[in-house]
Amino acid sequence: MYVTKPSPAARERIVAGAADMISRRGLNATSIREMAKHARAPLGSTYHYFPEGKQQLATEAVRYTGEWVARRLRKELEAGPVAGLRAFLALWRKIVVDSDFRAGCPVLAVSIEEPPTDETPPAVVAAADVFTAWESLLSASLRERGAEREEAVQLATLVVAAVEGTVAMCRAKRSIEPLDRTAEQLQALILATIKG
Repeated sequence: MYVTKPSPAARERIVAGAADMISRRGLNATSIREMAKHARAPLGSTYHYFPEGKQQLATEAVRYTGEWVARRLRKELEAGPVAGLRAFLALWRKIVVDSDFRAGCPVLAVSIEEPPTDETPPAVVAAADVFTAWESLLSASLRERGAEREEAVQLATLVVAAVEGTVAMCRAKRSIEPLDRTAEQLQALILATIKG
């Protein structure tokens, strides 16, 4: 009997496909079967890689998105917080525009849906960790450029919250204009903070 060895590329494809589906339809409206189909993966493979089912796959999709964004942020933040902000905005602009306003952020999508039980699902815990990681990256960059600690933390939270909310507004309005307005104001706030 010939058994193929599990492929990390296949697992990552399933996770990336799940992140895309969640970014478009939300978690509650997406079944594990649909996530597998979207990733062009057999349902059996999906359960092989994610034996705990939908919540495990959703948690991995959130973490995958979080690290994917964080890698880009880290790279751009080397040039400073304004460059990091521009990269963060450009990333979401591309997702929203390329999907014809059908996709947003899977981290936000998981965060805003009502959990099926009173317990906090692992995907929501992962989403909180992702938001914290993004805030920490931005905050550290602001502090490196002279911002006071508390001011940097508050501004980093504002940036993440504003961008996430604006992505949702862009999808609803089917316009990129809210992102442009938010970008201008956030950049002005960052420049005012790092000058002081």
